[in-house]
Amino acid sequence: MTATTPTPADLPAQPAAHGHGHGDHTLTGFVIFLLSESVIFLALFAGYAIYKTSSPLWLPPGVEGLEVAMPLRFTVVLVSSSGVIYLAERALHRGRLGEFRAWWLLTMAMGTVFLVGQGLEWAGLPFGLGDGVYGASFYLLTGFHGLHVLTGVLLMGLMLARSFRPGNYDAGSVGVTAVSLFWHFVDVIWVVLFVLIYVWQR
Repeated sequence: MTATTPTPADLPAQPAAHGHGHGDHTLTGFVIFLLSESVIFLALFAGYAIYKTSSPLWLPPGVEGLEVAMPLRFTVVLVSSSGVIYLAERALHRGRLGEFRAWWLLTMAMGTVFLVGQGLEWAGLPFGLGDGVYGASFYLLTGFHGLHVLTGVLLMGLMLARSFRPGNYDAGSVGVTAVSLFWHFVDVIWVVLFVLIYVWQR
């Protein structure tokens, strides 16, 4: 018998390579990262609740409680930004790059407003990080969340800069999706924090 060279038709079919395949794995890894972050926040939430319910003198001396009005206003700004970033994603999927940039930039601005508001609140508080378990818990929780907000704003800035690169989204927009997921995560975490710290004061 004479050996024959196999033609392409004789070879077993190979799965087609798609750029989105790598994107799917990247997004899956990012979701796992968010789940790990959720575990950290849940541990902090549980610790806060345990200390609060077991401490006879929870608030520092001379502190009656926290003012809710100003944090509530900045909470509305942050939570509303989830809707704005959704509009940015939808504009990108429709190929409206200019509209995407406008909504995306507005989301960044809203996150920055929230951070400024948190800084103003910290500056006016009558207690500090060293004022008991309450002071340490308050600054740890709000500061750790604020760090995530700052990270989200910086990541959005990176995505905004990349949007000016020609053909950047030809292979998909996994980076934008990942940052958007991160931002929704940050918003949900803050809602829980707001209830724990500002609503559940007594």
